[in-house]
Amino acid sequence: MSSQEIIASQRENAEIYHGDDLFKEKSRELLERCSLPNGLLPLNDVVEVGYNESTGFVWLKQKNKKQHKFRSIDRSVTYDTEVTAFMEDRRMKRVTGVKSKELLIWLTVSDIFIDDPSSGKITFATPTGFSRTFPVSAFEVDDEK
Repeated sequence: MSSQEIIASQRENAEIYHGDDLFKEKSRELLERCSLPNGLLPLNDVVEVGYNESTGFVWLKQKNKKQHKFRSIDRSVTYDTEVTAFMEDRRMKRVTGVKSKELLIWLTVSDIFIDDPSSGKITFATPTGFSRTFPVSAFEVDDEK
């Protein structure tokens, strides 16, 4: 099932927002509610964000792909024009549209999770079972307000 088909099947009971300003507000609320760092989704020009609370499914559509470098850990991540995931407490499962650069290759990220909040660590896993763990602080940003 393509991401378009999954999004279509999840729209019925979802909260849907349009525009970049609403995305920034709603994504931070959702990340906070799931106990994930607020800078995990540094996207721009988002045209639609949807969240189906009953299933935990979230989707984000942006005008263009975005490459972002998390400087404190020296890692580049690309976000496709559509990013989807199932959100739970301290976890994003079945992530689509996110890749991380490891040495010279781009690896698909499929899961993001914090096993032990007291450790201060967040793990990014690939469909092949490869994973990397980083400090949660590398993905947090100060509020502009």
